Amino acid sequence: MTRSPVVLGLDFGGTKIAVAVGDLSGRRLGATTIDSMAEAGADAAMARGLAAASDLLASVAPGHELAAVGAATLGIPYDDRVELAPTFPGWGEIAFGHLVRGAFPGVPVRLGTDVKAAAAAELRWGALAGCDPGIYLNLGTGLAAAIVAGGTVIAGAHGASGEIGYNLRTAADVWIDQPERTILEDVVSGQALESTARARLGRPVTAAEAFALTEERPELTDEFNRELAMHVVNLSIAVDPVRIVVGGGLVGSWDRIAPGLRRALDAAVPFPPELTVARFPEAPLVGALALAVEAAGVVLGEEAFA
Repeated sequence: MTRSPVVLGLDFGGTKIAVAVGDLSGRRLGATTIDSMAEAGADAAMARGLAAASDLLASVAPGHELAAVGAATLGIPYDDRVELAPTFPGWGEIAFGHLVRGAFPGVPVRLGTDVKAAAAAELRWGALAGCDPGIYLNLGTGLAAAIVAGGTVIAGAHGASGEIGYNLRTAADVWIDQPERTILEDVVSGQALESTARARLGRPVTAAEAFALTEERPELTDEFNRELAMHVVNLSIAVDPVRIVVGGGLVGSWDRIAPGLRRALDAAVPFPPELTVARFPEAPLVGALALAVEAAGVVLGEEAFA
């Protein structure tokens, strides 16, 4: 009996690695998530992620041909490195594509940036469908955005479109090289928020806990919310989007983030866009599965991932 081929999607994030196996329509057959454990090193995280993928394949699709792999990651992936991944020490030196291909020899592999893969998933099947243009804003361990226009995700000349984590924060930053200034991601990201809260409270605090404490300790998140709002407003003025869709781990604290962001957009943007959360809580993983289906040579329909 011939068993139908399957595809594999991997999403390597700063705090977790998500893996899913799907059929050629993109329907998920099984998934698992493990901690990135960045403190153990980039090589160990990569090895654990690939091992989890192999284990999941053996568990949910034994004997099935693996048709293709889609691998999304923070930063911009190449076969021999990952660019723009400062929130995960050592990740930039990982031979990302080579390692994924080596784990699944002879299988077509397609690489992608996690935020752009998420935006593509939301554009095709989710909250960005029909938006031209639109913005996908990722609030997670790091900070990034993706711009969609003309039915596609804008990559940029070097794949770095939307990397707003590198934005200048004040006019004083002009002409200052990056190592000598604080980039936006160092202030507006889950990792930055945890560092700020830890310094002010004198104990380890998660980003979700910091937001939960805002009524009694508003100084924990004031800078985060204000600077996030300023840069999203400026991006919205430049792009004039129909809608901004927000994803990432910090969406769990959306009730603490959304009011200030909505107020800022209404106050400053000539034509304020709609603002909503992503349809897919794991949009980068959905995007990675879509990359795999496309690598297998299948044209995805509108009903996929529904």
